[in-house]
Amino acid sequence: MAGGTSRRKALWLLGACAGLTALGADAARPRAEAGTAAAKTTARARPAVTPTPTPTPTPTPRPAPWTPAKLTALDKPVKELSQLSPAPPPKSIALTLDDGPHPEWTPRILDLLAEHDVRATFFIVGGQVKEHPKLTRRIADAGHQICNHTETHPMSIASMSRKRVRGEIGDAHDRIADATGVVPQFFRSPGGAWSKTVLDVTAEHGMLPIDWAVDPRDWARPGVRRIRKALLKGKDGEILLCHDGGGDRSQTLKALADVIPKLKKRGLTFVAL
Repeated sequence: MAGGTSRRKALWLLGACAGLTALGADAARPRAEAGTAAAKTTARARPAVTPTPTPTPTPTPRPAPWTPAKLTALDKPVKELSQLSPAPPPKSIALTLDDGPHPEWTPRILDLLAEHDVRATFFIVGGQVKEHPKLTRRIADAGHQICNHTETHPMSIASMSRKRVRGEIGDAHDRIADATGVVPQFFRSPGGAWSKTVLDVTAEHGMLPIDWAVDPRDWARPGVRRIRKALLKGKDGEILLCHDGGGDRSQTLKALADVIPKLKKRGLTFVAL
């Protein structure tokens, strides 16, 4: 009998414990569910982050490599480096290239210049800049001087009205500055055709008019030998004229590959304007 009583007590105690456990679980469940609901209510979507746009740098002039000062012209248009003030050091010579950028010939000329560590001056056409903005930036990024050669290269610019001349020079000026970040400081008239109007509008844009002393007429493709012979006549202080645009410039490229090291061997240093 005593053993039966003890067994009943043990069973009763187990039942009581189980009941208490169940009650505890039931009591805890609403709190957990309430906590989850509260977490759901308090969670908020993060606001969208708008990236800050990178500011576009203001175009600035690129100074000549021999002076931080703005150059002035002792004579206009400038045909030789001695007509610039301040003038570059002795034994300087300037290679200028017109009518680009050209998608085939400009990159090859840039590679040649880089091979010989030469900085040149590029007179570029606004319409070509519109077609090849990345190539135009490549010229500037390589440290060459970027200059204005009109928007459409009109050979009759010297007889054009002031309004049309302003359009040709002004449109190219803005397009070049926007594409490269460099404000052109020099202008070359197509074919070297100058007039009072062209000179006046050039000055309105703060540019100097640039001509040349040595013209190998490479634009006419007279043959590598004739181009080379003319360029090798270049002397201290002279401005050489060549073309990287306007047609097939394979003859110019071959001639320059021979001329550049020979002129350097004479002790001449190529300078960009």
